[in-house]
Amino acid sequence: MKFSKGYVFLVFTLVLAMLLSACSSSESSDGKNEDGKVTLRFATWDVGEDVELQEKLIDQFNAENTDINVVLEAYGGDYDTKITAGIGAKDAPDVMYMWNYPQYKDALEPLDPYIEERDKEYKENFYEALWNYNSINEDVYGLPVGYTTHVVYYNKDLFDKAGLAYPKAGWTWDEFQEASKKLTNKGDKTTGFAFPGKPDPYDFEMYLWGNGASYVDDKGNLDGSLNSPESIETFDMFYNMLEEEVAITSESWGDTEMKSGKVGMIINGAWYLSAFEEAGINYGVVEIPSFGDKPSASIVSSSGVAMSKDSEHKEEAFRFMEFWTGEQANKERLSFELPVLKSVVKSEKLEEDPTKKVFYSMLEQSKEYTPTSFITEDWSQLSENLELTFEQIFNPSTRVEPKKAIKTVVE
Repeated sequence: MKFSKGYVFLVFTLVLAMLLSACSSSESSDGKNEDGKVTLRFATWDVGEDVELQEKLIDQFNAENTDINVVLEAYGGDYDTKITAGIGAKDAPDVMYMWNYPQYKDALEPLDPYIEERDKEYKENFYEALWNYNSINEDVYGLPVGYTTHVVYYNKDLFDKAGLAYPKAGWTWDEFQEASKKLTNKGDKTTGFAFPGKPDPYDFEMYLWGNGASYVDDKGNLDGSLNSPESIETFDMFYNMLEEEVAITSESWGDTEMKSGKVGMIINGAWYLSAFEEAGINYGVVEIPSFGDKPSASIVSSSGVAMSKDSEHKEEAFRFMEFWTGEQANKERLSFELPVLKSVVKSEKLEEDPTKKVFYSMLEQSKEYTPTSFITEDWSQLSENLELTFEQIFNPSTRVEPKKAIKTVVE
């Protein structure tokens, strides 16, 4: 059957009119829907069961706040791509999960005015170290949602077999290296320590912090920091453990080797707690060792929620952010996320938990440190250079001495 061009045009016009009418009836120009509610878009990077939990929390918030309707947008693995595209098109979600504040800060709303309207106790209830990871130049751009510090995971069965006492808080890198030697057994094909062959530069800086060093100074200069004696000493320690064959490098994070029962220790975040339990590993956790009397420190992997500076409903957006980072939401996420509120840690007695308390101990020890990624203007390029340098140092086929490899980065 054939239709005239005029007929097709008429049908197209009618359909377009219906769509426009539907849009106008569901949401007006002031961002309110037909029920007079403000619609807020909330973007998450989570998937699966985590999204189901988030939807339940959002349903509760919507029921308790009759003037707001929050709509969840689950981006999953395409998160950064979709957020970047939304920001570029001036169509970013009102509220969004965030970790890379240096990259996105120009598109985010500073939150200090909203926080200052609350009681002093509101901000103080969050762990101090977490504000370092949700701020740029002392301006707050996100509210903390979850975090993990790094700790040492150790295989208790291998320690027992080697006749070693389990490590305790306050132990040193000398003690760590001695334990690695005793845990290494070529006959049993066990090794004391495993760490990534291509360490994430963001993570690795914590070892320098523990020795009074860092990648850059407070002005972003590499020279005098990355190549300082303390920094070189730190790299040498990892390099020497490989040379002495009491440590191995992993193509992942060391978790695969740990699950095999053939590695005594790895250093990583809370992500592997349930994985090691499921693998049947009899493990314990302890604070990262120290360099003598210098306190150890940990990088913090932190997630937050941020507000788009282009949001037309900022007061409502912050109300939702308060809910999302509040006590109830923190408790709802206990099964897979470490709470960021002191009040929740206290009420849930997490400081008495033999495992989780170690992550909070490392958090308290690390509050004075800010990652280089938050200081330098071109972290992406520096990170890439450091990755290549780390590979030179730790790759068995190259194994360049740290001082020589680092010199090329600084120059």
